[in-house]
Amino acid sequence: MLTPIFDADLQPYNSFGFASRAARLLTLTQAEQLPALLADHDFRHGPRWILGEGSNVLLPPYLAGTVVLMSLKGIELLSEDDQQVKIRVAAGENWHEFVQYCLAQGWYGLENLSLIPGTVGAAPIQNIGAYGVEVGQWIETVEFIDLDNAQTHRLSAAACEFAYRDSVFKRQWRHRALITAVEFQLPKHPQPRYDYGDLKQVLQELGTITPQAVAQAVITVRQSKLPDPKQLGNAGSFFKNPLVDDATLQRLITAHPTLAHHGNKLAAGWLIDHAGLKGYRQGPVGVHEKQALVLVNYGGGSAADIMALAEHVQHTVATYYGVLLEREPDVMGNVV
Repeated sequence: MLTPIFDADLQPYNSFGFASRAARLLTLTQAEQLPALLADHDFRHGPRWILGEGSNVLLPPYLAGTVVLMSLKGIELLSEDDQQVKIRVAAGENWHEFVQYCLAQGWYGLENLSLIPGTVGAAPIQNIGAYGVEVGQWIETVEFIDLDNAQTHRLSAAACEFAYRDSVFKRQWRHRALITAVEFQLPKHPQPRYDYGDLKQVLQELGTITPQAVAQAVITVRQSKLPDPKQLGNAGSFFKNPLVDDATLQRLITAHPTLAHHGNKLAAGWLIDHAGLKGYRQGPVGVHEKQALVLVNYGGGSAADIMALAEHVQHTVATYYGVLLEREPDVMGNVV
């Protein structure tokens, strides 16, 4: 049974900490509730929104329609041999806790994605990635329901069309797919990835290179650079690292010899920082003083405030470098 909450407070469900309310909130905690959800008239025919942990969204002061809080839990071992495991993970599982669970079981590959906020179900939508690893590398299948016709689908990793911070769930399935579970295939023999400067330095201090050590190094680096949303509202990296063509890359390197980049992917944080915006504040919101890629809510800010700040950052970077930054967080409803 699903019991709606009317005029529901959404402030606890978005990491920016914006004051926001929903006309109607349903919390999905078990698969047995899915038929009731799909039969719900207001959900099927009115505005509908899906929330995980709200770590990559901009919420308006008010959301009309029905908001579904995805809280399905469960990790199921599907198969195992000497080399690998296949597991099915419910969409509402916390991502970081799931990564740590895998490490404890001796299942590897996800350690570089430690401490990324959000749920397992949200991970494939933007193909979360960090320190040379993207989640799409380890996904076998994404299970979801087409909310337009209540049909269940299973997409292979290839059909998900994973790319840098992208997948079909951000395009043709946007706001239409209710992801219920993700299946992973993970190796049981570690092959640590640590070819990023920050990780190498921390690992040298730890004196060991294991998946657990890589995870700890990632956690250490992230905690040193990124503010805790519980202390300072934010959605992590706000902009994608822009991909540029060879000519643009060479132009920028010639003009800015210290330009931070990995191949043709530019470091958005470097661009924002060197445009003089690190620590910049605009009313109740601003650019974080330690990591220019993060926009923060100092308190009392709104999605409209963040959008105005983001536009200022985009304009400034475009003026300095001729490069357009693309926003990562999803905008729900009308934020202005």
